[in-house]
Amino acid sequence: MLSKSNIVWNRPIIAKVFAIAWSVLPLELSVADPPVTAGKTAPTRRPNVVWIISQDTAKHDLNHFDASGTPTPAIEALAKEGVTFDRAFSCGSVSSVAQTTLVTGCYAPRIGTAYHRAIEPAMVPAGVKLFPTYLRKQGYYTTNQNKQNYNVRKGPKVWDDSSPTAHWSNRVDGSKQSSADAGDPPFFHVQTLNQTREGHLQDRIASDGDGPPNFDANHSKAMLLPPCFPDADVFRKTATHHQACINRMDQQVQAIVDELDQAGELENTFLFYFGDHGGALPRSKGHVFETGLHVPLVVRIPENFQYLVKQPRGSRTDAFVEFVDFAPTVLNLASVAIPKSIDGTAFLGKDASVADIHERDEAFGHVDRVDEKYDLVRSLRMDDWKYIRNFEPHYPAALYNETRYKMQAMQQWRQMYQDDELNEVQAAFFRRRTPEALYYLKSDPYETVNLAGRDQHSEVLLRMRERLMERLVDMNDLGFIPEAWLIDGAMTDPVTFGRRNRDVIRRLIETANLQLLDWNQAKPKIIAAINDQDAMVRIWGLVSASSFASQFVNQSRQGKPTGSASVEIIAEAQRRLVDLEPLVVIRAVELLSILKINAADSIPGQPIPDPRPFLYRSLQRSVSEAEALRVLNTVVFVRDHCFSEMPNDDRWGIDPKQLQLIIPYDANSLIQRRMTYLLDHP
Repeated sequence: MLSKSNIVWNRPIIAKVFAIAWSVLPLELSVADPPVTAGKTAPTRRPNVVWIISQDTAKHDLNHFDASGTPTPAIEALAKEGVTFDRAFSCGSVSSVAQTTLVTGCYAPRIGTAYHRAIEPAMVPAGVKLFPTYLRKQGYYTTNQNKQNYNVRKGPKVWDDSSPTAHWSNRVDGSKQSSADAGDPPFFHVQTLNQTREGHLQDRIASDGDGPPNFDANHSKAMLLPPCFPDADVFRKTATHHQACINRMDQQVQAIVDELDQAGELENTFLFYFGDHGGALPRSKGHVFETGLHVPLVVRIPENFQYLVKQPRGSRTDAFVEFVDFAPTVLNLASVAIPKSIDGTAFLGKDASVADIHERDEAFGHVDRVDEKYDLVRSLRMDDWKYIRNFEPHYPAALYNETRYKMQAMQQWRQMYQDDELNEVQAAFFRRRTPEALYYLKSDPYETVNLAGRDQHSEVLLRMRERLMERLVDMNDLGFIPEAWLIDGAMTDPVTFGRRNRDVIRRLIETANLQLLDWNQAKPKIIAAINDQDAMVRIWGLVSASSFASQFVNQSRQGKPTGSASVEIIAEAQRRLVDLEPLVVIRAVELLSILKINAADSIPGQPIPDPRPFLYRSLQRSVSEAEALRVLNTVVFVRDHCFSEMPNDDRWGIDPKQLQLIIPYDANSLIQRRMTYLLDHP
């Protein structure tokens, strides 16, 4: 059995072994023979590919995909000469995770890249390189302007140029000749547009005065907001401002198209337009809701390479495509062999049949750490059904994250919750969640009506639950092992680490799934898990207990009969306050803090102890940035969502003077973000 003590590898030796192995790996690539369609002449060159990526853009933001979205005439023009993918999904809902998935073609939880802005970047799996490397090897000029927010060690020779001035037209001595000219190589270019990024909504949007440009004064008042948002003026103006940003982004798309056309390259170039993950408004980026994962995707098909695509120009498809599929699709269009070690499958090009594409009916989503906020969530979409598994359901989705709360609309939403000015749907974002949720998107596109507890949908729930668990076990999902421990022992080869510890990961998932049982069935198994010799099992035993404790709190608020934590559970949690592992201690702190909220859990003869001293000590004992971040995540949770909800006469606070660390940290670090919030907002 794996315990924390034997997951730490000798990293210098391992790194040297992998460096040697990497240098002798065969590239195993070849240029496929260009196909010849009846009546056409085989091309003498391969197509160019250009990706236009707009930051923080969900499919809901564009009228081409959603009736409430903004008209985008340039993107709509691309669609008339290409294919619209109505079901395209980012697997992760934040930039570095999504970009790493795009550039590797691999699911982030399998390869150790699911933590936003990696503290320790992972080595790419054996047999995999960042896919522009393969294009360069086969003569493509590769450029990126210029975002490289990757959670892997990218290695050499990925891009010919990645900079603010990188451009496909610089490929031959800075000239702007057509690729059709002799000796001029095909190109792959990535252009990231930041006009739509979340940061534009973090500027102050006054609750009075004129709205943003490009819209009349009545537009904001007439806008239909999703039902999960409060009908508030700042929210409306924020959404209106985002629509203005979408409008300006579309103008940038047109400028790129015009440039290709003027250079004689448009009909030689597959032009992809898509969002880098979900949208910029609250409850989107950093979450697995559709607004966080469902992206717009249009691929314009060039006249000179129509034979590579089976779908007709101007068509739409409801086949599922994911970000893991983008890398193999580009390689396939370029007639470059696709590495066998990646997870994705090509959806355009040679051998990508329409029938096979339409058999795809699943999209996998995940969230782990987004900046300083930890919250393990997995999701699965099948057809119009969406299943979400909240593995840490005692955390509200609204757990503080500095970047999200810079937005004035987000601040207003939280204040309205604190002032009890929201309805149940709007308030749900700030409350503890159920372990699993099931939504029918055709009638509930914003995922506000959880059908998981309704008997008539039990078959769908069970089928999707089992399928998601099968996928997590098959990929050896590393998210169930604390990031701090992965950094200590796995990042030189996360895939091999996951494969070797497959049984351990399966057991951790099974322990987390105790949350799905009836309390009386789960209780003895949870007690056994809390006392297990493996610290990771103890962690998930305590998390499962916190899930039940949160459900009791929610039921009590709704006036429903509640369960109650047993004397044994409280006693076991109290014993874990002196566990040798700080990451176990903080889970006991979370459980006891939740139980303190609910008066029903004040069991005679078993008072709930004050866990704060043990929380402070865990922070002081933290020996790495990732470990300290995890402890601070608990500090924020218990202060904002436990202590603040206790009756006034029982309320506890966090003493800022006790928040001490022995490890150094940078003024711009994620630790500093947490410390600033805790110290400046007591």
